[in-house]
Amino acid sequence: LKKRQKKAHIIEIQVNGGTISKKVDWVRSMMEKSVPVRSVFAQDENIDIIGVTKGRGFKGVTSRWHCKKLPRKTHKGLRKVACIGAWHPSRVQFTVARAGQKGFHHRTEINKKIYRIGKGIHTKAGKVVKNNAATEYDPTDKSITPLGGFPHYGEVNNDFLMLKGCCIGPKKRVLTLRKSLLASHKKRQMEKINLKFIDTSSKFGHGRFQTIEEKKNFMGPLKKDQMKQEATA
Repeated sequence: LKKRQKKAHIIEIQVNGGTISKKVDWVRSMMEKSVPVRSVFAQDENIDIIGVTKGRGFKGVTSRWHCKKLPRKTHKGLRKVACIGAWHPSRVQFTVARAGQKGFHHRTEINKKIYRIGKGIHTKAGKVVKNNAATEYDPTDKSITPLGGFPHYGEVNNDFLMLKGCCIGPKKRVLTLRKSLLASHKKRQMEKINLKFIDTSSKFGHGRFQTIEEKKNFMGPLKKDQMKQEATA
């Protein structure tokens, strides 16, 4: 990934199962080897995501705890807690909403369903294969990266996971994925997923075209293309 950093992300991961000597042998055998995501997780599996949420800085009680605002004519501000406790006990209890840090908290989301485990851009029989967004119902040759790239991220060229719902934190924040510790047997989390269509239109604007070829066919030759040809001629 083209990130603006030189240092790689390092994370400590616990190894389970077997005796200590077997664990050490397994870790030594996996040293400096890449572990593909499809060898760990499977399609339609529910996994847990561990990460740090978006940081929002020092916030007041109205934003941080969603307390009700006081009436307009309130003395010395209205985005406050009206009463922070009784005379006795002569302490402010921990249950009272107070101003402080909002966001940048360590959180774990459980049972996020895997909709697709996609292969990155690779070569097969001397040809570059990048149709990892094609489905059985939409066989268009297109990549998972939308037109113009993902906002604040760029292109996805490696293997990827497509999960249901949102993820913790801002773009490019490193997340830890693990097997679900609290397995759910609800019907909607046990169902088999067969995606019919993946939208790859631009995420910067309204998004009209699925591929660059579709856009060129609709728009026709543009002035900037003519200027490029004149410059190269």
